Amino acid sequence: MHRAVIDALNQTWDALIADGAPFAHSETEVRGMTMKTFDSAPPNLRMVWEMSAAHGDKPYLVYEDESYTFAEAHTIVRSLAAYLKGQGVAEGDRVAIAMRNYPEWVFSYWAVVSIGGAAVGVNAWWTSAELEYGLGDSRPKVVVADDERLERLLPVLDGLRADGDMHIMSVRSDRALPSNAVRWADVIDPATAPDTLPDAEIHPDDDMCIFYTSGTTGFPKGAQLTHRGSVHNVMHLAFANTVAAMAAASVAEAAGEAPTEPAADAPAPSLLAATPLFHVTANNCVLHGATAAGAKVILMYKWDTARAIELIERERATGFTGVPTMSREMLLHPDWETRDTSSLESMGGGGAALQPDLVEKIATAKDAGVQPSTGYGLTETHGIVTAVGSIFFRAKPASAGRIMPTFDYRVVDDEGNDVAKGERGELCVKGPAVVKGYLNRQEATAEAIVDGYFHTGDIVYIDDDDFVYIVDRAKDMVLRGGENIYCAEVEAAVYQHPDVAEAAVFGVPDDRLGEVVGVAIHLKDGADLDQAGLTEFLEPLMAKYKVPEHVWFMDEPLPQNANGKFLKRQLRDTLTAGS
Repeated sequence: MHRAVIDALNQTWDALIADGAPFAHSETEVRGMTMKTFDSAPPNLRMVWEMSAAHGDKPYLVYEDESYTFAEAHTIVRSLAAYLKGQGVAEGDRVAIAMRNYPEWVFSYWAVVSIGGAAVGVNAWWTSAELEYGLGDSRPKVVVADDERLERLLPVLDGLRADGDMHIMSVRSDRALPSNAVRWADVIDPATAPDTLPDAEIHPDDDMCIFYTSGTTGFPKGAQLTHRGSVHNVMHLAFANTVAAMAAASVAEAAGEAPTEPAADAPAPSLLAATPLFHVTANNCVLHGATAAGAKVILMYKWDTARAIELIERERATGFTGVPTMSREMLLHPDWETRDTSSLESMGGGGAALQPDLVEKIATAKDAGVQPSTGYGLTETHGIVTAVGSIFFRAKPASAGRIMPTFDYRVVDDEGNDVAKGERGELCVKGPAVVKGYLNRQEATAEAIVDGYFHTGDIVYIDDDDFVYIVDRAKDMVLRGGENIYCAEVEAAVYQHPDVAEAAVFGVPDDRLGEVVGVAIHLKDGADLDQAGLTEFLEPLMAKYKVPEHVWFMDEPLPQNANGKFLKRQLRDTLTAGS
């Protein structure tokens, strides 16, 4: 059965990308390089948004007790787009969105990208110092901020405005506003919205969004996501869903099973977005795909297991996408057995590997219709590089699926040489879904993208069926509950403490989050520092999730190799042994 399942998937895959098929692709010149692009790809994301108007009165967004249809959302977006144009936002200008997963995040995003601007997705965890860096780096004309982000922005706003003004739009906040600031409710009026979006000239390779990733040098890097890249990610999502459905039907037919017709009361497609919209998982892989498909998106203020299960029941959600920890916590929660989650058809997500045991636990959960799914990708690839779900995931539960059709790929050793199939090496990918580069960081861009190939930093091997298996990371990075944390960024902050002589940051295994941040520290002679003091020092400098949860103070200097680099693996293994 295993062989028949995989053969059906691969045969369907080939049929869907053949000449003239729905996902056929051709060689195209993109930014001076030859890449594979889908023949039917829309030229920009504005067109994807405009096409979604056809969904009319279908439900689009749900947040707590608020709900918006597609038609209502389009009206609000047109009102905001016209306002932003009135504030001088033109093609190529940036607008920062700094808030939790409120409906205003979604409206702001579509308005910005539809007028040819670039939405800067601000990490809602950022402190004032991190906000100052990110906004200083991206230089947005407008910042749309909720109350919490506005509170953190105010202490650094004057410095950010020193080189030019920065208009503020306040969302869901009653606090006093600075100069050149307005409240959303005072300027956005659906009743007076224009009938059309403002005109805009948008090239497929224009910046559409700037998402910040943790930096290897102590500062986050702004990844430049393009319209072409985001459109191709939407089509990769559609391809992955289509190939899985058609291949599963083929397997069932071969087994003599009659095709099943949807029940008359089957729930409409709806996705629970449990992760922040300032990441590609929720934005590019949930919001974009749902918008294009006419599906409902259910927003959460923050992750709460019981609340998520309650929303699945209340909204009859058909899909759940989050980090694996979230799926595991729902399956273990007592409410899972008492609430009606039978609407769920797919459960899983990305941000970290979905462990093989969790694949089977999802597939054998109390509601037989739910199937496990996952996608592997990065900010720098606009979303998914690979995807797999349902019976195909169960056939290869340790894999991350096949690489999407418009990616060329290589698996290379430390010298940059291709390795044989089945051997381990770093995965490098090239295609329209690879970002343009990092904002204001030419050296970092040149280091990460070589001859068009983005170096993912992930060590993989690929089997004879072209399924990818992720086995390690080449980058010095901690993956905490789907958040990438570069060790060098945390080390740079730790070294700012005057008592620290040496510091080495590394990941510590954690049952719930996969990894958390740990640090080994050797203090200067005569210094007196404990974990509480270090935490108090670091909290104003970085988001709370980056602050080390495990701290070891070493009596001796940290062990080094012949090149003077700290032996982090040795430190981690020694210090976490038995924990």
